[in-house]
Amino acid sequence: MKDYLFLIPLFPIIGFIFNIFLGKKLSEKILSVTGVLPIAFSFLLSLLTAYEFLTSTHGIIHQQVFRWIDVGDLKINFGFLIDPLSLVMILVVTFDALLIHIYSTGYMHGDKRYGVYFSYLNLFVAMMLLLVMADNILLSFLGWEGVGLCSYLLIGFWFEEEERARAGMKAFIVNRIGDFGFVVGIVLILMFLGGLSYEFMESAVKDVSHSILLAIGLCLFCGAVGKSAQVPLYVWLPDAMAGPTPVSALIHAATMVTAGVYMVARMHFLYSLIPEVLLIISWVGGFTAIFAASMGITSTGIKKVLAYSTISQLGYMFMGVGTGIYWVGIYHLATHAFFKALLFLGSGSVIHGLHGEEDIMKMGGLRTYMKWTYAVFLTGCLAIAGVPPFSGFWSKDAILLAVLQERGAGLFALGVFGAFMTAFYMFRLFYLVFHGEKRFEKKPHESGPVMIVPLIIFAVMSIIGGNIGIEKFLEEFFGGHFHHDEKAMIISVLSGLLGIGVATYLYIINPSAPQKISQKLKALYTLLYNKYYVDEIYDAIFVRGTLLIKDMCRWFDIKVIDRLVDLTGEAGILTADTSGLVDHAGVDGAVNLTATGTLKVGDILRRLQTGILPGYLLFAGSVLLIFLLFVLFGL
Repeated sequence: MKDYLFLIPLFPIIGFIFNIFLGKKLSEKILSVTGVLPIAFSFLLSLLTAYEFLTSTHGIIHQQVFRWIDVGDLKINFGFLIDPLSLVMILVVTFDALLIHIYSTGYMHGDKRYGVYFSYLNLFVAMMLLLVMADNILLSFLGWEGVGLCSYLLIGFWFEEEERARAGMKAFIVNRIGDFGFVVGIVLILMFLGGLSYEFMESAVKDVSHSILLAIGLCLFCGAVGKSAQVPLYVWLPDAMAGPTPVSALIHAATMVTAGVYMVARMHFLYSLIPEVLLIISWVGGFTAIFAASMGITSTGIKKVLAYSTISQLGYMFMGVGTGIYWVGIYHLATHAFFKALLFLGSGSVIHGLHGEEDIMKMGGLRTYMKWTYAVFLTGCLAIAGVPPFSGFWSKDAILLAVLQERGAGLFALGVFGAFMTAFYMFRLFYLVFHGEKRFEKKPHESGPVMIVPLIIFAVMSIIGGNIGIEKFLEEFFGGHFHHDEKAMIISVLSGLLGIGVATYLYIINPSAPQKISQKLKALYTLLYNKYYVDEIYDAIFVRGTLLIKDMCRWFDIKVIDRLVDLTGEAGILTADTSGLVDHAGVDGAVNLTATGTLKVGDILRRLQTGILPGYLLFAGSVLLIFLLFVLFGL
């Protein structure tokens, strides 16, 4: 089995190269095949790997492909690792990616950059597979940065529109902030542990001081906060909806945002030694879950609501891994991959059927026009709301029970309240889109089979995905368990049902009530609708602050460093637009003053060298005469 592991990420890379170079020369039908086929091969190899892993007695599997870095004592292999964690991840990534690629052939039909789209999508999957299969943290970081690059390319795929281009840049820049901490963590690991392979680190952490481990854990978590969109670096994810809807599904369900949760679980041997950081992870996750859910309540973009739900659900995953019972977080990651892909692709079907409309206030009554989309979207809503026996129920309750056992009633209550809010805003979305009066302008239509079939498959997985043995498989690997508490489970389920009930009353039974409530609670509604003004605060402090520093540096460069006029009084060497910043009648700055001063001295000395011999003799004689007079009379 280990001989072909490298082919799992290699096939999508081949697809990327083929489509990026030959995409313009091929028809859309051929590009559909060359776009989907590499992912299909990776999925089949992942299934074969799972079969051989489960039937083999050899346990964890390594494949060393080649020596990657060999500098002095630093030796790093380009190698892959298959254990229960990476196996679950590659199955989730390739399964979701395959269905999303198939769906994309219908959704992106007719796009002028069809081949480029599939090349980027293939590369995205390849980088995520590289991240989760790597046997060392540096190779994981290569995949980590790779998914960041691909997210930039795909979020801003329709870059002709400035807003979409800015969304891609925002995602890229915000992630760089988190990644800086991640890089510092890797440097600290290399300095104090002496190696970067996960196997080596697991044995080496026991000999490192607690303070160093604390620093490493916090730095790596900083990277996870950025990649998995947790407070305060969550702001890029809602704007990431600017990309094509299948891209949103891939980012939110199987790649990119799950990387941070995976990394904490992968480094469990480190975090288990620093319980203080695990406590921070749990509370950051809990706060993010509530904070994001509150913004989902008032959002009116169909994909924006789902984006806030992803941020919130990622918060639950961090709550889970932060308990030290790591498998509950990965369990929810897997079930979330099914129902979140379903919800995003379902929203894509709605947008496609409404000719590009994304505002839920311009929808309504779609259940009679889009029956298949209606049915599968309802399945996704029930799953994310944690209604039994749907997949989200099992994994969400596992997290809440672990939180109650390890973190106490306070964080558990926060999680239960988040479950109520999740159920409420998801069924608010469902009712506004599919029920009530018709508010759309153009007649909607159902999507074709190439889009509906993947939705049906995801719907089936959203029903049964919580009972296919993922939790037992992961529990055996990570260890750790919680005590089942029937009362806590009942409270959790009731919170979800209460959320559905409140949404049903407000948007079905008494649809005029939401407007009345928003008017009575206008200040709170305005605060939530404007997302707590966090984007505006960040813009004022960081964006405009950076621009202000830039302007100050530019002023200093022009006023103090550069010259404003040349020696003849004509325009100087400045080529940038200095309007409003400089006075064109000024004088040389510090650096150019030195240069012009040297030129002045040189000009004076140049006049002494005429090239006329009698003049030199006269000058020498004059100097000699002055010297003699000084000697004779000066003494």
